Amino acid sequence: MINPYSIINATLDSVYHIRRNEMRKLVAYVYGCMGSPVKVGEQVFLTVMNVITNMMWGGAVDEAGRETLGAEFRGLVAEMMNLLGKPNVSDFYPGLARFDLQGVETHMHALMSRLDHTFEGIIGERRKEEGAEKRKDFLQFLLEFKDQNNDPKTPLTITHIKALLMDMVTGGTDTSSNTIEFAMAEIMKNPEVMKRVQEELEAVVGKDGIVEDSHIHKLSYLQAVMKETLRLHPVLPLLVPHCPSETTIVGGYTIPKGSRVFVNVWAIHRDPSIWENPLEFDPARFLGSKWDFSGNDFSYFPFGSGRRICAGIAMAERTVLYFLATLLHSFDWTIPQGENLDVSEKFGIILKKKTPLVIIPTPRLSNPDLYN
Repeated sequence: MINPYSIINATLDSVYHIRRNEMRKLVAYVYGCMGSPVKVGEQVFLTVMNVITNMMWGGAVDEAGRETLGAEFRGLVAEMMNLLGKPNVSDFYPGLARFDLQGVETHMHALMSRLDHTFEGIIGERRKEEGAEKRKDFLQFLLEFKDQNNDPKTPLTITHIKALLMDMVTGGTDTSSNTIEFAMAEIMKNPEVMKRVQEELEAVVGKDGIVEDSHIHKLSYLQAVMKETLRLHPVLPLLVPHCPSETTIVGGYTIPKGSRVFVNVWAIHRDPSIWENPLEFDPARFLGSKWDFSGNDFSYFPFGSGRRICAGIAMAERTVLYFLATLLHSFDWTIPQGENLDVSEKFGIILKKKTPLVIIPTPRLSNPDLYN
């Protein structure tokens, strides 16, 4: 029997060079900013975006083009998530939906049109390359599958391909960058945590080398930091909305067919009947613990559970841990003079820091060449 997790890990291993190349570019950029404030979330978002777009459509967009695309997508994703989390009077009074009183539908159609135009351009450029050497990326696979699929019951159209690309871009960028930003803020707010993380990195990696993917599974305390970050600051505080296909009874409550159900995982993760000192950032609670990302324990399930559990857990885990390990191993970080470190949250469909994390890097590796 084929193990799906081994396939996922093998696939992630095959694209490690992409993550590594983009991470080294980020390190070089931060090194060039030493002594000056860096907007961590913004730079991490752009790097994650470049990783994902490179995996999806590779060299179809050149270096300068990908940076422009990253900046454009960051704005589009932020606008889209704000709209999705915006209270809409039509949700409570469906009869008013046709009037679009708040302009939510109009604004969303405009955003989708911009995204559609972007993906049309990318697919159009790839189509022009037909006859040239075949690329081996996600977009090429989808286009070839579309052309070879003759099953009328399960057609794959260009619209489906654009939807898949959009899901991967929007689902994998803001979520990972926000988690990294929260983790960096919590680590800096807790000096003992910072000290322990860097001691572990020095023991595993040393100061004469750089973090590689092969180091990540040895960083047990950093893994606990990620889990604790997702406990206090789950990326999707209400998870993905669920909708029962039949009327059912849960805990004595009748849930009508077609209802939109939200699970408040943010509150569950802070429940004092489950967690000791729930508002305290304490990664040690996850060392040798039973909690993981499988969703089997309803005390801790930041990625959801069951058939609707996040499909990108493995990618998210590797990305967040690799980025955190590299940033904390390569640099010491300080808060700009006169600024306060704030970990307040801005609620929405996706949980964000209320104020962006702006911090100053100082190199900590022994050899300056390691920053090239």
